[in-house]
Parts: sequence; C-alpha cells; structure tokens
Amino acid sequence: MPASCGKEVGIKKIFPKSVNFFIMRKVLLLLIFSVSCYLMSAQDETIYMHYTINPLLINPAAAGVNGAHNLNLNVRTAWTGFVDAPKTISATYDGPVGKSFGLGLGVMSETAAQLARIKVQLNFAFRFNVKDFAKVSAGFFTEFQRMRVDNDIVNSGLYQPEDNLLEDILDGEGVFDSGIGLYSTMGAEDNTFVGLTLNNLVRNKLDIISTGETKSSPFAFYTFLIGHRFKLYDWKVELEPSFLIRKIRESPTQVDLNLKASFLNEQLVAGLSYRSLGAMGILLGTKLKGFKLFYSYDVSFQQFQQYNMGSHEVTVAFRIKKKDKKGMPEK
Repeated sequence: MPASCGKEVGIKKIFPKSVNFFIMRKVLLLLIFSVSCYLMSAQDETIYMHYTINPLLINPAAAGVNGAHNLNLNVRTAWTGFVDAPKTISATYDGPVGKSFGLGLGVMSETAAQLARIKVQLNFAFRFNVKDFAKVSAGFFTEFQRMRVDNDIVNSGLYQPEDNLLEDILDGEGVFDSGIGLYSTMGAEDNTFVGLTLNNLVRNKLDIISTGETKSSPFAFYTFLIGHRFKLYDWKVELEPSFLIRKIRESPTQVDLNLKASFLNEQLVAGLSYRSLGAMGILLGTKLKGFKLFYSYDVSFQQFQQYNMGSHEVTVAFRIKKKDKKGMPEK
C-alpha cells in the first residue's frame, strides 16, 4: 500500500467520519504553511527577483556605483490567494558622496502568517579605477532587524508555554549583522559586471562560537552575480544574460539564470528568470526619463503551486543623475 494511503487511513481512525476529510486536509496544509513561514522568516535575506535592476538588494558595494541618486520602492507578495501569505515592502536609496564614495540606506517590512520583521540596513562603498580596464567598488553593510510574533498566537491551541524560542520573540527579538561586498564593471562601456557578497558575518561567527564547530567557515554564506550586456546598436536593443549563485542562512543553495532585454533605450524591458529552487518568472518594465516601473510574476514548479496564484513583485524607481560642473545632468 502506498505511504500516502496509510496516512489517510490513520487520520480517518483518529477523527470521526462526520468530519470532512477535505477540511482536515486544508487544516494540515495550513499548519505546514505556518511552519514554512516560520522557517522563511528565519532567513536573513529576502529572496527578490528584481536584483537584476537594483543590485543594491544583494550587494552593498553597488551603492552609488552608477553615479546617480537612486530611490527604489519594492513590494513583493508571495503565494497570492493563500491565507496569510508572505508580503514584503522595502525602500532603498543609494547615491554618490564625492568622487569615490557611495552611501545606501534600506528599510524593509515583512509579514508571514503571525510573524513580522523589520530591518534597517546601511551600505557604504568605496570606488576606484583599475587603469582603464575596470571600475571596482568595495563595500560593507551593517543592519539591525527585529522579529516578533503576534500576541494573538497565545490564544491558539498550538501555543506551548515551554517553547522558549516562541517566548523570546513574543516581545520582539533584535539581531545585528554585517557583510562585505565587491562589485566591478569592466570594458570600455562597463558592459561586464561581477559582484560577490559575503553575508551574515556576525551571526555566522556567533554560531561557530556557540556550537564549538571548528570546521565551519566564517564565509559560509555568500551571493555571487556575473553578467554581460550585449548592445545591438542597429536594432536599439540590449541583451543582458546573468548568472547568480547564492547561499544564505536557513535556506538551500540557490542558482538563478536570467535573461533581460531592453528596447529603445529601456522604454520597454522584458526578462525571464529560472531559479533552481523550482520557480520561473517573467519581468516587464518601462522607463520615462528618470522614472522606471517594473513588474514580475513568478510561479513555482512545486506541488504547493496548486494552492496559490503565484508571486508578484513591483518596483517603482526614481533616478536623479549627478550634475556636471556646469550644473547640467551628466549623460
């Protein structure tokens, strides 16, 4: 007999026949979803799709790298149509400070079921040129995040007073962390880009100390991105393939393959992404002077996809170019 059939028989023995098994199935799915939300909230980095248009989401060294002042507002709703699905709202700013420095600030609010998290992150970057071949930026970030559980969970039948972890975050739990990054553009037109971020340096070091693990590396969590822009001048088209590999806390290794296309000087942007975690997404966007609007939709190849309508992400971006000595915006 298949294992799944054995589970259904066991459940029917426990619950009266008058209980609708379909309802019980929904309850079990909700419990599984709550657990998955808890694990997801334990991740230290939210998984966005729009890092291809705003690299500051994954690399602090990207602060001010394009020489302009950038404001990005991002909203991501995962698993739409499912009760208490994760929702993330973030706002980031970055821009140049003088000729060699970049500064960035990010604020994020995230909710998943009865969990809520707020994170504030500061990004600093130092830029320099390697002859005429490459522009390199080295940066670091420091962040503080606070996570708490809705007090209504105390009235839930799932609440257990002896759960120390839950008791700690009922009143809110704060955590500091930091990371470092490198970001470089190469070529005469900066067409090739590559970035590396080492995440969770503080928390990973504390984990090593608390567990006494001698084989663990303090650089176990990282994000690596590489890509190239191919410019087809006759057709006024840019093609940008990129590759990302990422390992963050409480999450399996993620590999992304992306292809972004820009038409008529970014008046129309389209993209396609495949994620090794079992998801695929599309990207659409447009630019009007210093204003940009991007939307993406992604679906999972996992069985849970049948219980939701996919994930949506929207970014509204404003860019103010740095002025030259004559007071005119730089091209």
